[in-house]
Amino acid sequence: MPEPVIGLEIHLAIRTKSKMFCGCSAESFGLEPNVNTCPVCLGLPGSLPVTNQAAMEKAVRFSLALNCRVPELTQFHRKHYFYPDAPKNYQISQFDRPVGEHGWVALEGGRRIGITRCHVEEDAGRLVHPAYADHSLVDLNRAGAPLIEMVTEPDLRTPEEARAFLTHIQAVARALGVSDASPEQGKMRADVNVSLRNADGSFGTKVEVKNLNSFKSVAAALEFEIKRQQRLLDDGRAVAQETRGWNEGGQKTYLLRSKEASADYRYMPEPDLPPMVLEGAWLEAIRSSMPELPQAKRERYRALGVRAEEAELIAFDVATSAFFDAATAAYEPAPDGAAQRIANWLIGDVAGLLNERGGTLEAVGLRPEALAAMVRLIDEGAISGKIAKEILPEVVDGEDPEAVVERSGLEQITDEGALAGLVQRVMEANPAVVESARENPKAINALLGRVMKESRGAARPDAVRRLLNERLGQVPEE
Repeated sequence: MPEPVIGLEIHLAIRTKSKMFCGCSAESFGLEPNVNTCPVCLGLPGSLPVTNQAAMEKAVRFSLALNCRVPELTQFHRKHYFYPDAPKNYQISQFDRPVGEHGWVALEGGRRIGITRCHVEEDAGRLVHPAYADHSLVDLNRAGAPLIEMVTEPDLRTPEEARAFLTHIQAVARALGVSDASPEQGKMRADVNVSLRNADGSFGTKVEVKNLNSFKSVAAALEFEIKRQQRLLDDGRAVAQETRGWNEGGQKTYLLRSKEASADYRYMPEPDLPPMVLEGAWLEAIRSSMPELPQAKRERYRALGVRAEEAELIAFDVATSAFFDAATAAYEPAPDGAAQRIANWLIGDVAGLLNERGGTLEAVGLRPEALAAMVRLIDEGAISGKIAKEILPEVVDGEDPEAVVERSGLEQITDEGALAGLVQRVMEANPAVVESARENPKAINALLGRVMKESRGAARPDAVRRLLNERLGQVPEE
């Protein structure tokens, strides 16, 4: 099968209070239609745009994070197209002088994906299609909201790689505070371009797929489109250059229109906005204020001894990485493996409990110091992992783990005399199990389980196993 050649066009809603060229609120999600509009974003005659400086700063920050070259001069253009949700019948965008170009992103494993450009533009409105109606409605709350459009080189090769790339870009945007990057709210959208490489190594005919509202949809659309193009080629037919939509219910692409070229948009310099000079001191101030990026965090966590999978899960989530950093800092000096154990609890039991409750780390009372203290109690043998799971809901609600253990009487039993008495009582109460354990050494686990149950999980398991082996006259298995 010919090799797929994939490029992405990603739109990110820039996190600002106001729109790109007017003072209207940039928020649109969940609002009544057409409440955040004014003559500028409605494109009324006589209205004039003014550039949102905060949006430009965040676009520069994002471009620098993707290793783009940021030019000394950037400029806005008018991109003409006629859609019902484009009130001006053109879009203020950037053409040959974008805010960033010629960058790259390194995926896990080191392979680089080229970034052709990052440019700033205004968003269009949104069409609403009432069920069983013969008309559509237009909501212009989103019209004029600031966007970054990022275009990759055709360097991606599989649907899974495209999905991983989107996850990386989302993490970078959130870490920088550039965008909420939430696909479910329309704040991160992606179009894909895909072709199959020709037998001589050249690129095949490119097809664009639009209307993809999740990373899962991107991967599914690519899988379908790769198979569709392969079937055409196998049948001796040509792949047409076109724009296709994605039918989520049918899990297939469908024809929208023939693909436009750059000339079809009739770009012209925006006459109401002069070119912007990006001064060196301003750029340097942005560069020096850049936070640690997810990739760097991932490598730092791995240096702490955290496994690759957990390191990436934590590093690529802003709230989780901030919590993890605070928790590991609170456990100092920490023994070997403590960072991994904190990571296990954070993305395992804690995440599971939050998922059950429908909550987030920011919305609950769990403190990083409390999680670190609980892991320390386990490491020091004061409590077992089973007891830690019992007290976790209270710790997540803001309780101090030491106080919960003391109040509940759940301290781990480590006293040899107390453990010996406990083991003796269990063996006397379960003679049949004792006899079975004498004949089959593996059956000792049944006795161990009964001792742990009798102690409500407070007995130290390794000490209990040793005492059981001594009483049964067995040599522990290596």
